Amino acid sequence: MPELPEVETVCRGLNQLTQGKVIWDGDVLRESTIAHPFPVEVFLTGLKGMRICRWYRRGKYLLAELKAEVSQKTPEITFLESSIPDAESSLLGVHLRMTGQLLVLPQDTPLQKHTRVRLFLPDDQELRFVDQRCFGQMWWVPPQVDACAIISGLGNLGPEPFSEDFSLEYFTKRLQRTRRPIKTSLLDQTIVAGVGNIYADEALFLAKVSPTKICSNLNVKEVERLRIAIIEVLEKAIAAGGSTIRNYVSVKGVNGNYAGMAWVYNRAGEPCRVCSTKVDKIRLAGRSCHFCPSCQM
Repeated sequence: MPELPEVETVCRGLNQLTQGKVIWDGDVLRESTIAHPFPVEVFLTGLKGMRICRWYRRGKYLLAELKAEVSQKTPEITFLESSIPDAESSLLGVHLRMTGQLLVLPQDTPLQKHTRVRLFLPDDQELRFVDQRCFGQMWWVPPQVDACAIISGLGNLGPEPFSEDFSLEYFTKRLQRTRRPIKTSLLDQTIVAGVGNIYADEALFLAKVSPTKICSNLNVKEVERLRIAIIEVLEKAIAAGGSTIRNYVSVKGVNGNYAGMAWVYNRAGEPCRVCSTKVDKIRLAGRSCHFCPSCQM
């Protein structure tokens, strides 16, 4: 948490509120939040004077494409070779992890207790990174450097659920290779990017598949139903602005609305919305798992 719908909601909000704006300065209040580069002065120097061209999402990662507003010297630091064609573009990467929040606020807004990074924008606005548990990370990737070489985990992601690469043929082949429970495999970001605990439970319910069923034992119809269900539940959650279970809010500080309409997630002991059987909760590979014992036999 946050998962794909929450990150997508934040991404759209960032494009609405910060696209085209120049980062003129910043402040790092917790150095461990900056995963790359070191020291943090290099991180801030790399961002100063950069215009935010656009934000986009890859799995649960947020990436901002940046271009220099004015001519500036790249900080002197050694990086890996890159295949990025645009020599002027750099990237700001963000992963919210468990409790991270990106908020666009007036600069005179009192600092939240867990404020980690501030990036100052025109018109006395700022992009503020707040993170209670301190697991979130930020990266600056300079021009001509492959982001996958800098941002840990980015290069190992599986296909996006809404992409053509997430085909029935691909999904079937990947699941046939493993004897893990299907719920565990859905949380594997190398299989499909962006799905987490909430929407794995929801998709399995819609597909009428038990979370404990072994992947290689799924038949083609079950895999097809599950693929369709993943796409359906993610689209519905994005339309609802994501789910606020604990810390998640949009860039405007607004809670997501999906949690109130969830089929099974966080509803242990409550009646199934389809058959009225009590929703069950178990632990699977160290994660909570919600399901209907009747609908998902």
